[in-house]
Amino acid sequence: MSDELDDLRAALKAAPAPDGDAKARAMALAVENFDRLHDPLQGSQDASRSSEDRSKAAPLNGVRRMFHYLTSRPALAATTSVAALIIGVAVILPVADLRIGKPTVVAPRPEPAAETADANATSTPPAGAEAVVATGDDAAAPKPEAKAVAVDELARSAESDDAASVTVAEAEPMVEAPMPEQAEAALPAAPVEGMIADSETRRRAEAPAGAGGAMGYVAAPATSLAAEPELMPPPVENTEAYSNEAPNPVKVTAEEPVSTFSIDVDTASYAVVRSSLTGGYLPTPDQVRVEEMVNYFPYAYAAPEGDAAFASTVSVMPTPWNPGTRLVTIGIQGALPEVTARPPLNLVFLIDTSGSMEDANKLPLLKQSLSLMLAELRPEDQVSIVTYAGSAGLVLPPTAAQDRAAIMASLDNLAAGGSTAGAEGLELAYQVAEGMKAEGEVTRILLATDGDFNVGIDDPEGLESYVAKKRETGTYLSVLGFGRGNLDDAIMQALAQNGNGTAAYIDTLSEARKVLVDQLTGALFPIADDVKIQVEWNPATVAEYRLIGYETRSLRREDFNNDKVDAGEIGAGTQVTAIYEVTAPGSNALLNDPLRYGAAPAEGTAGELGFLRLRWKAPGEDSSTLVETPITGTEAASTETRFAAAIAGFGQLLQGSVYLGDWGWDEAIALAQANRGEDGFGYRAEAVNLMRLAQALDR
Repeated sequence: MSDELDDLRAALKAAPAPDGDAKARAMALAVENFDRLHDPLQGSQDASRSSEDRSKAAPLNGVRRMFHYLTSRPALAATTSVAALIIGVAVILPVADLRIGKPTVVAPRPEPAAETADANATSTPPAGAEAVVATGDDAAAPKPEAKAVAVDELARSAESDDAASVTVAEAEPMVEAPMPEQAEAALPAAPVEGMIADSETRRRAEAPAGAGGAMGYVAAPATSLAAEPELMPPPVENTEAYSNEAPNPVKVTAEEPVSTFSIDVDTASYAVVRSSLTGGYLPTPDQVRVEEMVNYFPYAYAAPEGDAAFASTVSVMPTPWNPGTRLVTIGIQGALPEVTARPPLNLVFLIDTSGSMEDANKLPLLKQSLSLMLAELRPEDQVSIVTYAGSAGLVLPPTAAQDRAAIMASLDNLAAGGSTAGAEGLELAYQVAEGMKAEGEVTRILLATDGDFNVGIDDPEGLESYVAKKRETGTYLSVLGFGRGNLDDAIMQALAQNGNGTAAYIDTLSEARKVLVDQLTGALFPIADDVKIQVEWNPATVAEYRLIGYETRSLRREDFNNDKVDAGEIGAGTQVTAIYEVTAPGSNALLNDPLRYGAAPAEGTAGELGFLRLRWKAPGEDSSTLVETPITGTEAASTETRFAAAIAGFGQLLQGSVYLGDWGWDEAIALAQANRGEDGFGYRAEAVNLMRLAQALDR
């Protein structure tokens, strides 16, 4: 074995020396073969054997070739760019849509005539231009020629826009992204007319930053084909004014045992409350007069007997919102003479036709309302129409009520416009009424207005004095209010109270029928003037009391016996309701500490709660009549008085009264619903629905 190895070693030592040239050629050939094998684009110089002739491998050849090329460096770069572009579109577009309003149509720009512009001109983008933001790989490499073309396009668009304007506003800095050549080539030379573009937010195009770093916002094209959404009109200033006072406080009987007030048969407040609630908002506390809400409803009180002008009904019941007190309800029912027995009527319609009356719920509703009234007039009645706007005028001279065609034609021709010369209209109306008077007839002025007097005597005190003087002539004034927004309830109340008339608010045609048809006789034919109510409470049985409502009708104690002091009027068949909340001595509901030295009650009256006095004058008379009725406390409550209590609670809830405790909407609704009684006209059902609506709005 060792001999063979020795022979091999000897042979190797005898080998010739290596040839250097041969070694260099071998190394060059090796490098060439290595490069050929590892460069897929160069391939082998020798024709390789095709595998297409192998039938079993043929279906997989395409797959192998696809993976072969996808692994090359250029292919990988291309696919990566495509993937990045897709991801960028998927992420950026939804975010951009959040900033964009609804689309609007933008008029096409004119075809460019040349592609030359100064690249620096983009620092102040022209009005009417739309900014184009390029995305993708090429956005990072701006092309000067592409930028020049885009700027030239903006410049030509600005030249075609006569209303060009640029608004510079503060905005967060943005990087200008010039349009790449590929994107520019993809855009049509002239966009198709009607192309949908962005709305106001996008029109504030991402224009390049100016020298100060602020973004330039591009204005909307003046030739926009699609109309912008209608702007909401500016809200009309609310100038409504209401006549009200703070709610009556609890009074201590030992200190002030007598309560005196004028009756009130107005119902305007309830209709205003209804108008507010059906309009979707709660009325303000000053719009709520509880007594007018209570007196809005008819009650089944006992009618007077014989020739008596009135009959009074008293009831006593536990207070729904305070178990420690009681409610004393006083109801007065006026006599209702036969319609055929009423005297002829001279009626002057004094109609406000100023510009503030143009709304549908004002003059148009007014004309419809007065037309309903005409059917209730008798042939011997007379009607005249006076209007006032910038000036007053006689539209219809005294005309027999049976000539309905002439009266309706005059009403139909009325139109709103001008200022409100209310004082001048009043003066003319009284002049016309004076000429219509005759012995044994009734003369009335019916003012229909929104109360917006702005020419002449425009302060309530001046109007009060003027109307108070005129009522002495026997011509009474009633007021119908229309519309909202500038309703001047304060003036309406001043005119009605001093004109010996009533005030009502007409918000619907149904309300017009109630006031001018169903209650026409009571509104225009009085049976008593200067009606006053006085209640003296017994300190032995009533420690505290409060009158719910009638804050604007309060009288001094001495006014009750003074026939010179004006008070409210009651028409034929009219009802009046007043509610007191009283607290007995020792009750845990007392709000005041008792006096140590209180006045002792008179003998024989310990069982009485109080004493009711009612004073009034017959129409045209100067001296009054007095009727007195004791309140024993044993008078039973009825469905009528319990429903009245529910409405009184309704009004106090709207006012936010501090006297209701935890009593709320559910209790008020339940009380009213349980005591609806006879409701032939649906007024009480409507009240329950309004309570439900107020409850929902109050939440």
